[in-house]
Amino acid sequence: MARYATTIVLAILFSLHGIGLWLFTRGFLLTRLSLSEISGCYPLSQCTMEPTHKRAIVLIIDALRFDFVSPTFPSPKSPHHHGVLTLPGELTEKFPDRSFIFNAYSDPPTTTLQRIKGITTGSLPTFVDLGSNFAGSEIDEDSIIRQLRNQDRKVAFMGDDTWMSVFPTSFDPNMTFPYDSFNVEDLHTVDEGVIRHLFPLVTQRDAYQWDFIVGHFLGVDHVGHRLGPSHEAMHAKLKQMDSVLRSLVDKIDDDTLLVVMGDHGMDLRGDHGGDGVHETSSALWIYSKSSALSIPTLESSPSIPSSLLSKTSFPGMPNPHRSVQQIDIVPTLSLLLGLPIPFNNLGAVIPELFIRTDEAPDLLATALHLNGEQVHRYLEAYRASASGAELDGAWEGLEQTFAEASTGAGHALFVRHALIVCRHLWAQFNSILMVLGLSVIVASLVVAWQFFRKLEQLQESEWESWTSMISRRALIAMSFAASLGFGLGTLGPIGISALELTVWLIAAAVSLAVIDFTRPSFDSLPSFPLILILHSISFFSNSFTFWEDRIVLYLALSAIAPNLLTGISAPTPRLRYRVIGFSLSCALCVRLMALSTVCREEQQPYCRVTFYASSSLAAPPLLILILVLPVTLTLPNTVRRFLRISKSDQELAPVFLEYFFRAVWVAGSICWMLEWAETSLIGGEQYASVLRQCRSAISWAAMVSVSFGGLSIWWIFPLCLKVQRQPPTETGGNTQVQIIGFANTFGSPYLIFILLFFSLLYVDTQLTGQVTLSLGLIAFLSWLEIVDSVRDIKSLNAAVAKATSPGNAIESLNTSPGSESTPQFSSELIFPSLLALHTFFATGHQSTFPSIQWKTAFLLTSSKTAFVSPILVILNTFGPHIFFAMASALIASWNVVPLPDPSQSRLVSKNALRVGVGVSAYFVSLLLGSALAAAFLRRHLMVWKVFAPRFMAAAAGVIAVDVGVAIGLLVGLSRVVTVVGRVFGQIGSRR
Repeated sequence: MARYATTIVLAILFSLHGIGLWLFTRGFLLTRLSLSEISGCYPLSQCTMEPTHKRAIVLIIDALRFDFVSPTFPSPKSPHHHGVLTLPGELTEKFPDRSFIFNAYSDPPTTTLQRIKGITTGSLPTFVDLGSNFAGSEIDEDSIIRQLRNQDRKVAFMGDDTWMSVFPTSFDPNMTFPYDSFNVEDLHTVDEGVIRHLFPLVTQRDAYQWDFIVGHFLGVDHVGHRLGPSHEAMHAKLKQMDSVLRSLVDKIDDDTLLVVMGDHGMDLRGDHGGDGVHETSSALWIYSKSSALSIPTLESSPSIPSSLLSKTSFPGMPNPHRSVQQIDIVPTLSLLLGLPIPFNNLGAVIPELFIRTDEAPDLLATALHLNGEQVHRYLEAYRASASGAELDGAWEGLEQTFAEASTGAGHALFVRHALIVCRHLWAQFNSILMVLGLSVIVASLVVAWQFFRKLEQLQESEWESWTSMISRRALIAMSFAASLGFGLGTLGPIGISALELTVWLIAAAVSLAVIDFTRPSFDSLPSFPLILILHSISFFSNSFTFWEDRIVLYLALSAIAPNLLTGISAPTPRLRYRVIGFSLSCALCVRLMALSTVCREEQQPYCRVTFYASSSLAAPPLLILILVLPVTLTLPNTVRRFLRISKSDQELAPVFLEYFFRAVWVAGSICWMLEWAETSLIGGEQYASVLRQCRSAISWAAMVSVSFGGLSIWWIFPLCLKVQRQPPTETGGNTQVQIIGFANTFGSPYLIFILLFFSLLYVDTQLTGQVTLSLGLIAFLSWLEIVDSVRDIKSLNAAVAKATSPGNAIESLNTSPGSESTPQFSSELIFPSLLALHTFFATGHQSTFPSIQWKTAFLLTSSKTAFVSPILVILNTFGPHIFFAMASALIASWNVVPLPDPSQSRLVSKNALRVGVGVSAYFVSLLLGSALAAAFLRRHLMVWKVFAPRFMAAAAGVIAVDVGVAIGLLVGLSRVVTVVGRVFGQIGSRR
């Protein structure tokens, strides 16, 4: 019955969370409208130009950052990636009219799929498109690939198989060679495949009649992800790319245009995905073997206004360099090949490629005019579409700029103005959906508070039947709201769909039904925790969001501090020492965890990376390599010492801790040490495959043994009790039975349960994270002892205040077990919530995309697997949220005796549900704060860099916490309560 009641409460809350998130994200994170029109040659109008080349080869070197090919280097110069790929610089210096290097700005999100869309269509991605990087769909927009196919030109492809997801039927089947792209540990297979198929196509033109080749190398990107740019493997990979380009330049004919580019850059650690300057600065090199594309000295040409030759300074470089938008390659390449510019393009032609002494003087003007006309047609079509209203505010300015574009330079300015406008207004925020989503999130908080307050008031025998009445009212409200929603949806358009309206009405009706039934009271509002309020409103400040990891540390220590004051005033020395000692232990662990940091771009130069060996080397620090095994080996003993306080380290507890968990945790550490040895080439490359196989086998063994073996054994024998029988002391007396571990009957088996999940997380966490996870576990166990001791202090003080003598006080305590075990929100539940976030930061994460640890996707296998790889990444990222959400139920079950049963079992189930509701409410409050900040500041310069990522992290955090609470209460604690009731039920009935 308790499990059914718990399910009802959680189902109502979690449904409200889901509805609120769904509505808000549909209003806030909209994708842009893709127009299906195709550019063509219209009657009485010019659509393109005479081609300069018959063929083109476009080579994408994934994550090729601008400074990797630049002839000038930033300071300090890196021997690993500067001055290695030198061919573009050499040819540009020798042939300035035929070779051009640009710093190309890659629009964020800087992920491969979105950049492929950009460099083929000339369009801009939206922020939410990032999620599709792992599940691309066919491009339905006009693109340079489609224009080639429309003219019956053959397109060959080799390399990253992401291209096949967006152009599944566009490449010639006899010249298509895709390779798996997601295995970041494989540095060579894709590159070797491209090389193997590229050169036969180039050298055997009679056998392979191609017009356009796309080759996508992945080695540079994979070296960056796996080892970082400052590694000798990066030098070797760039040297290989330099050698490939030199051979290719020798073999291509005069009619072939060569384009080499990075789809994006990489940050100092080798990752990408965000909008940092290192991630958005990609290299672009265009080379014509014989035909001059430009006059030798552009500065002396009166045909190109200086405003069209923008320059950008790369960090650390002494002088600015010629820069373009990466999407500028689309109109430029289209016109050089004699193709119409794709319809949705927002890029501008690169002007220096259309200034030639042997051509008509108006060549550049023609190119700029065609580009301007194409962009104007696109904007007119977009404004006439369903999403066109977003251009209304800027349309007058756009039309005025276009009307004044009487020259080529004027058209170029119009195209740039259009790009700026579209970047600013691309996402059409739906204010109605955003408000509805926020209202549901607020309602879910009110409902959670009502549940939390009402469950405290209800007796153990009442709360289960009370939830049944709640469920009936909720079902009636849902039925009425659904009927009303579908009825109103037929009246006509109101800014949202009938489904969205109906879902919101259901959420509103259920919320009102619960709130009305629970009779809200404002008496308890003054006790609403100040820490939660401060944390939630901090998201309105970008500076506080930047430094949230430090703020969480301060708030966590602040949550511990009041217990020191309580301990100092404890009525007995034992309680005084316990509270003070465990508070200091908890604070020390929290402070040591903060020594592990990864830095956001905005935190520089005031932050130093300690999670890795350095900001540019994704290897564990030397100190961690020394400490991780001793920490792992001693962790089971430390956990057992906490159980030994209540003598609950009995039966299976020592077996799990001393043997099973120790073996699994050590296996997890060895697995990541082997990964370090493999990536550091310890013993040479000949042992790399052996190390890979070993760590895969070890990680599989650890994961499977926990998921099946450990869980099965715990499910059958969960209790950590030992029964001792003593013979009667006198003839005819009764045998004495002593149950060792009785005082922590509920808590000790549930601790073993959550340690099973902790083991999965431990194996999936890198070495530095394993040390911080260990400290986090010790901090939480210390917190449990603090909470238990503070309850004892309050119980003793209350008993002494009521009793007429000390003996009566002791008798009162003995006859009222668990009377002070009711969880208090501000004093007991705030810290576990903050500890979850603190562990998230301490295990190498931030609320940014580049901090995602993609290498965990290959923990079990050396290649991408559709189901396992995403789960491993999610577990690594949000595992701390799930674990501490599960662990929070111990606050209600730690050191609670099982008698009298069933009242104590019901008490534990009720209080554990209160804890779960409270912890979930903390994270929903953070979600509300981040959502309000993102909505209110949606036109802020940093909305997509700061506020939107924090909202998405908060949304994922709520989902993770809800999952953790559900698993903990409905699986783990439910099993413990069932077995305890079975064992002690008869004893309780006799009493």
